[in-house]
Amino acid sequence: MNKAEQRQTAYAARHAQADKDAISADICRRVVEQAWYQAAKTVMWYLHCRSEVRTLPTVAAELNSGKRIVVPYCTVDTTGHKQLGLWQLESLDELQAGMWNILEPPRARWLEPAKQVRVDELDVVIVPGVAFDKQGGRLGNGAGYYDRLLQKVRPNAVLAAICYKAQLLPQVAMDTHDVFMDYVLTERAIYSGNRHVRR
Repeated sequence: MNKAEQRQTAYAARHAQADKDAISADICRRVVEQAWYQAAKTVMWYLHCRSEVRTLPTVAAELNSGKRIVVPYCTVDTTGHKQLGLWQLESLDELQAGMWNILEPPRARWLEPAKQVRVDELDVVIVPGVAFDKQGGRLGNGAGYYDRLLQKVRPNAVLAAICYKAQLLPQVAMDTHDVFMDYVLTERAIYSGNRHVRR
C-alpha cells in the first residue's frame, strides 16, 4: 500500500476503535510509568483531536507532576513554512479551539517570551500519527508539521508514539526525511523503534 492507502486503512481503524476513553487512559498511563518519562524534566504532549488517542486527561494530571509540560500549536516560520510552535502550559484554561478545532494557546499570546520553549529543551516528545509499525515507522496526516519538528529534536531526547493497536501496520511507507520513533506504545505492548539504527 502507498501512503494514501495506508492512511485510509488506519483512519478507518482508528475511527472504529471502541472504548477510546478507557484505552487511551491505559496507553497514557503506560507512558507515564516509563523510566525515561519519569526522568524527563520537559515533556511535550500533543492535544488530541478527532479519533486520536485521547491525551487531555493525562495532560491535566501531569500539570501537577513537577515537570514542564509543553503543547504544540500550528504556525509558520519566518519564511512562511509550516511549523509547530511550543508553548509551556500551566493551566488548561490557557487553551482555546484553533486550527482543525485542536486546543491551542490564543494567537495573541503566541509570542510571549515566558511561554516559548525551544525544540532542544524537549526531553520527551509524545507523538501522534495516523499509522505506525513495530519498527517505529510513523505515518502522519501529511501536513508535515511533526516531520519538521522531529528532525530538530535532540538525539538523546525520547520520541514516543502512542496509538491504538488497531493503527499498527506491518510496515509504514517511509520517505528518506521521515523520522523513526524510539518507542511505539499501544494498549497491548511497547515496541522499540529504529530511530538510532543505521539504515
